[in-house]
Amino acid sequence: MNSYTDKIKEISKRLLKEDKVDMVVGYRKGSVPLMHQPYIAQNEAEVDAFVWDSSCGLNLANYITDRTERIGILATGCNSRNIAVHLVEGKIKREQLYIIGIPCKAMVDRHKLAAMADGDITSVEEDEEKGTITIKGENFSETVNKADVLQENCSLCMHRNPVIYDELAAEEVPEQSTDEIDPYARVKEIEAMDPDEKWNHFDDLLSDCIRCYACRNACPLCYCPLCFVDESNPQWVGKSMDATDVRTFHFLRAYHCAGRCTDCGACVRACPVGINVRDFTKKLEKDCLELFGWEAGLSAEQRPPLDTYSPKDPEDFIK
Repeated sequence: MNSYTDKIKEISKRLLKEDKVDMVVGYRKGSVPLMHQPYIAQNEAEVDAFVWDSSCGLNLANYITDRTERIGILATGCNSRNIAVHLVEGKIKREQLYIIGIPCKAMVDRHKLAAMADGDITSVEEDEEKGTITIKGENFSETVNKADVLQENCSLCMHRNPVIYDELAAEEVPEQSTDEIDPYARVKEIEAMDPDEKWNHFDDLLSDCIRCYACRNACPLCYCPLCFVDESNPQWVGKSMDATDVRTFHFLRAYHCAGRCTDCGACVRACPVGINVRDFTKKLEKDCLELFGWEAGLSAEQRPPLDTYSPKDPEDFIK
């Protein structure tokens, strides 16, 4: 995606040169393959480190929370929606931001690619024209179709183009529709399970959790001054690896994101043991859409339904 990278650098250097921003938040090459790092460039020379490809999956909205500077920031569809949530919740002011819109062609799933590798991956090559990803290591080289190794949230994404921006770095890409895919197919499968099956599903899902909190730390919505898991007076959840404590952490964190989550996939991407945390958040996203006709981050003015109250709110869930 050299065309994207060149345009991102061009826009970023112009913004800094013309003193329109104090910094630009983008990505640079990561210390390990498939995981590029969020990077803040404060002058034109630092912009040269910027990259863009299918490994730029961590959400940059994390780096604008409660900032006072003038900030340029790259924003894909989901990143821009998280920026909109930040604006609605008063975590940043619109006039502080210059949003460089990035029409997204989807991110690859590092866990899927790692499972295909016969050893440690040392390099990754992307051929945009052919639509392939090649991973290489000491004794192997494997080429696959990019479409077969996408992050699940990207394969189901309905908002690939930024919903809010000041300038686009490329032409908009075609959007997917529900005529092509069902974004809630997996949720419906879980909903159809009987209670014991659901219990076993989530028990198995969380069995590998090591309570590292990478999902929380990567999430652009987890910006409470003191997280409930760190609160000691009162103590809402234990610090142990007890199964009840693990479940409590994941369920409560998911509910804190209800009506706010944009399904950016940063939580899954950051998880070192590959837990599909989206099994929680995607269900809540579906409920918000069905109950309130609400999708998070599509408006920079309207507050989410669980943040407001009206006497006309539906009460069908009350038995």
